[in-house]
Amino acid sequence: MERRDEVTWEPDLLGPGFEQATLPLGADDEGDVVATVVRAMPHPGLRLFGPWRDVDVLYVHGWSDYFFQTDLARIFTDRGARFYALDLRKYGRSIRPGQARGYVTSLDVYDEDIAAALAAMDTERQGRRLVLLGHSTGGLTLTLWAARHPGRAAAVILNSPWLEFQLGPLGRQAVAPLVEVRARFDPRGAHPAVDFGFYTAAQRRLGTLPPAPDGWRPARGFPTHPAWLAAIIAGHARIAAGVDVGCPTLVLLSARSTSPLRWNDAMTSTDSVLVVDDIARAATRIAATVTIARIDGAIHDVFLSAEPARAEAGAALVSFLTGLAR
Repeated sequence: MERRDEVTWEPDLLGPGFEQATLPLGADDEGDVVATVVRAMPHPGLRLFGPWRDVDVLYVHGWSDYFFQTDLARIFTDRGARFYALDLRKYGRSIRPGQARGYVTSLDVYDEDIAAALAAMDTERQGRRLVLLGHSTGGLTLTLWAARHPGRAAAVILNSPWLEFQLGPLGRQAVAPLVEVRARFDPRGAHPAVDFGFYTAAQRRLGTLPPAPDGWRPARGFPTHPAWLAAIIAGHARIAAGVDVGCPTLVLLSARSTSPLRWNDAMTSTDSVLVVDDIARAATRIAATVTIARIDGAIHDVFLSAEPARAEAGAALVSFLTGLAR
């Protein structure tokens, strides 16, 4: 166990090479709130001589998720970077009894989680380059955070970021007033289940989804609530209006989408969560320099795809970061 600056690092459930630290965030109406940061450090020799030895990565997961992608972490640590992953409040390692999974009323709340993680990483004081890496809802969260904190990140990498509502811009604008009204009067009300478990089934068929601790990653996702959905739609509206993360950005997407409403074998090689063409268009509004890599055969989490697509995504990531000047 290592303790430094009030951050205590302990062994993580991912096994040797991974440690975690709990980051207290005060309390809300459901009780104590924490975030959890997981880290993987490069081999000592790579810390000194690896090509990315001055890089710190901060990864943020998507909806109904937590960090478990050890192969993704090793892409960075094998090149000398320090890798950190954040389980946001009320997700994964950060779930506490009685909490509504993933529930927030504004994505800006996560500024506290990210600030606590960055303090634990000690990136800024040591003058290291910060690379933000976000998947799905985490990609939306990090995009908005980077736009509110210009100059903090050296690069942003987004893995199928949820930058636009599945109904498209016109659909989002049509439902937004209805969602806002319900969020005001029934913020924690129940929504009909729209996740039929097919995306989870696709990952299991591919063999890329390890068993999760109970309740951390349910097959049909967390229940959703009006106030949370209003926060997501507000984030999409900000993206549509245009933001600037202030640094080069890579967006990794599947080449194609598949409807999530009924099982289709194509779900093992396409995105069955987002409409990737809409995401690609939205991605052009988040930075002055955006590289969009469409990966044939990729699923929603491109790094949980079948091996050829996973390898192509990894190669695109390495090429992108290698091309950035110090």
